[in-house]
Amino acid sequence: MNQTAAAPAATSKPSGSMLTVLIALGANTLIALAKTVAAIITGSASMVAEAAHSWADAGNEVFLMVAERKSGQAPDASHPMGYGREGYIWSMFAAIGLFTAGSVVSIYHGITQLGNHEPESDYRIAYIVLAIAFVLEGISFLQARREASEGARKAGVGLLHHISRTSNPTLRAVFAEDAAALVGLLLAAAGILAHQLTGKAVYDAIGSILVGLLLGVIATFLIGRNRDFLSGQAVDPSVRARVLQRMLDHPEISRITYLHLEYVGAEKVFLVAAVDLTGDESESHVADVLRRLEAEIEDHDLVQRAILTLSSADEASILP
Repeated sequence: MNQTAAAPAATSKPSGSMLTVLIALGANTLIALAKTVAAIITGSASMVAEAAHSWADAGNEVFLMVAERKSGQAPDASHPMGYGREGYIWSMFAAIGLFTAGSVVSIYHGITQLGNHEPESDYRIAYIVLAIAFVLEGISFLQARREASEGARKAGVGLLHHISRTSNPTLRAVFAEDAAALVGLLLAAAGILAHQLTGKAVYDAIGSILVGLLLGVIATFLIGRNRDFLSGQAVDPSVRARVLQRMLDHPEISRITYLHLEYVGAEKVFLVAAVDLTGDESESHVADVLRRLEAEIEDHDLVQRAILTLSSADEASILP
């Protein structure tokens, strides 16, 4: 029996994601300005790498803001499942920007500085800027960690597992970039300190290269995860199990023989299921029940749209 689904409700994006992006944008812009001034004054290769890193991060936050706005648009005739996948596209742009403007620039600058015999300089300004940057990045990271921890708690998984598997691309990007920024600041400080202690500028250049490699790893990870979701990433087994159990707990559903869950955006899935209803009602009554069940399922925050059809008697049941 071919059934038509009830009209989907407007997408409701998590408000915490936009707040997380805004905090990261403000912090990275201030940090980028401060690092640029320090890099000009000191001539430190590590500070140049850190400045490039922060400018890349600030630019990426703009992409992530666009991702939040675009993916939050309500479904329409041209996009009946909503615009949730826009989030993965714009987050992909941000990750590519981090790779090119952050990683490549930092590695290239570090390599060009390897043969330089830069005279010793007063790096007090660099240390002050790095310390301020660490505090600001820490504030941004704590906001991202707070949001990620809440999602991990609801899903019943560890924090890093949630960051890796979450369907929210902006949360993953801000968390990963802020974590990389904190590590990068420590690498830059170590390179500058080694330069001061040994008088060899090569350590400063190595610091720049290490920052670039770190950004390259993070960017590659983010690009890969966005590609996975755009190409049809399977719903996490824990999510599928929760949805299946929730449906089987409904008093009007006897069994389920088919269940398809497909991500259509951050924390939003498209659900198709074949169900066997309790009782033996007429076709018109069954159609009404299916419509009502679809509407009830769509009331859940996770489900963007649900389509239910009837199971045949010979189809095997899906067990939780």
